[in-house]
Amino acid sequence: MSSALTIRQFRLLAVISYCGLFALMLIWQINYAGANALSLGFRLGFWVIPLLFPLYGILRGHAYTHAWANFILMWYFLHSLTMLYVAPLQRDWAIAELILTSLAFVGCTGYARTQGRALGLGLKPLKQQD
Repeated sequence: MSSALTIRQFRLLAVISYCGLFALMLIWQINYAGANALSLGFRLGFWVIPLLFPLYGILRGHAYTHAWANFILMWYFLHSLTMLYVAPLQRDWAIAELILTSLAFVGCTGYARTQGRALGLGLKPLKQQD
């Protein structure tokens, strides 16, 4: 019973924070349309479109998708740390990105691990060699 509750909590954390990151990046890129030399379409394609790749699997609760979504999340984690350092005027956006990315990472990792174990998935132990 407590295992199912933990799975639900990780899934909820993953879905809310991932969708929040998606919304944040969309609003951030639209909000700073005039402050950047790059076109809005390019910035949306560069910062918003990658978040769409695992979105379907995350919304459907696929453990494998939650696991590989972390590779995409690391791109946003690095972006937030960079923006904290180089763009003081956008610091609030970068802090929100860092928080949402970190929460999404914890949620996706926890869900992939707990749901995978509940389904009997996982890495097989290496055979003992004599």
